[in-house]
Amino acid sequence: MSIIGDLLLPRGRGAALLGLSGFRRLLGTRLLSQLSDGVFQVSLASYVVFSPERQPTPGAIASAFAVMLLPFCLFGPFAGVLLDRWRRRQILLYGNLIRLVLCTATAGLVLLQVPTPVFFAAALLVTGVNRFILAGLSAALPQVVPDDLLVGANALAPTMGTIAGTVGGSAAFIVRLVLPAGTEANAVLLLLAGIGYGSASLAAATMSRDLLGPVHGAKAPQPLRQVVVETAQGLLAGVRELVHNCRPAAFALAAVTVSRFCYGLLLVLLLMLCRNTFASPDNQSAGIRWLGTALAASAVGYFAAAVVTPWATRRVGVGGWLVLCSVLAAVLTPALGLFFTPVPIITAACLLGLVAQGAKISTDTIVQTSVGDAYRGRVFSVYDVLFNGALVAAAAVAAALMPTSGRSITVILVSSALYAATALGFGLTLREGPPAARRPDGLPTDGLPTDAEARSEAGTASATPSAPA
Repeated sequence: MSIIGDLLLPRGRGAALLGLSGFRRLLGTRLLSQLSDGVFQVSLASYVVFSPERQPTPGAIASAFAVMLLPFCLFGPFAGVLLDRWRRRQILLYGNLIRLVLCTATAGLVLLQVPTPVFFAAALLVTGVNRFILAGLSAALPQVVPDDLLVGANALAPTMGTIAGTVGGSAAFIVRLVLPAGTEANAVLLLLAGIGYGSASLAAATMSRDLLGPVHGAKAPQPLRQVVVETAQGLLAGVRELVHNCRPAAFALAAVTVSRFCYGLLLVLLLMLCRNTFASPDNQSAGIRWLGTALAASAVGYFAAAVVTPWATRRVGVGGWLVLCSVLAAVLTPALGLFFTPVPIITAACLLGLVAQGAKISTDTIVQTSVGDAYRGRVFSVYDVLFNGALVAAAAVAAALMPTSGRSITVILVSSALYAATALGFGLTLREGPPAARRPDGLPTDGLPTDAEARSEAGTASATPSAPA
């Protein structure tokens, strides 16, 4: 782990962070929790897509997307309200313990072959709790890390968490391939996820109750209802700030929302192809292997974006790279997708992973440099809702457009057209010039962000804790 820390951070910073007992314990809780998230997500996909006793439809996949992402849209902006009132260590302890119980109960429901809506309701509770866990992990970090190491901790912890989630998902794919197909295999995956959540709860228990805050001053906290109302008003204020004073950020958010919608359409298409075209009904193992390969290829593209984006933005600018990502996606989608065969589809998954993450990093940078600090948190909350809501909406549209085979020329062409429209529309907005730098009070400064500042933001935006993942 220290080797990875030294790769991601300046020399000595990784070792300094891992020398902090509180940070090690918090990071261990994160790794166990997100590793279990990867197992749970694969168990959900296995139940919906690869159960031999049911024929999955795009509508069923759309329901699964809603289960995974709606809690982030509905509860995400309000999670901080409770995180600033409850002990965060207790949230990590009991939240993971609740997920252990829920996963065990859900495994029982699977064995009983209850109706799918009952399963989805149980899974929705698991992902709803996850929203508070992830937010709590980020909010607790300043309590265990000094200010001079906080930037490094924000880079290391989320990256390690993403790696842990990938490892957990990959291990779950392997377990699913080894086990005989059926409800028992899905139940085993859910139990494994529950065991992981129980381990995360035990890791949280090694920390003292008050270690992670919040630290309340002498002033009594406001009534919960008042704080929730103020949070909703803050979201509306963030939208108004975008519309009236931060047009570059508003245009970038519109562009990344459309791109995310297209990515969602193509992800549903990939799932249906792996389940019903790349595998025969009596041999679902082939479909699982193809899906695992495609998701691994997409992950390679995501990590490649972190390397390519700083280089690209130095040459074409942050906004120009967002446009170029949309152009590449518009070309690659029909060029590779219309074959409807495994190798071109997996190649497309890798390349679209790169351009999707490149567009997101660019958007993060534009928001960070054009929105004042007084509004930045609220704007990122709006960003979070748009980013995850676009994927849910895409799954719903795919359910109406796509055949169960996944061979949908319509989805390919619509996605390509939307990517092209995004490139054209956002490209036209760049004529207004680069975004103005903002003072902490939200007003523009006299100058613009320097090229060096833009490059620095582009290289670190994907590690920003306030940006949606």
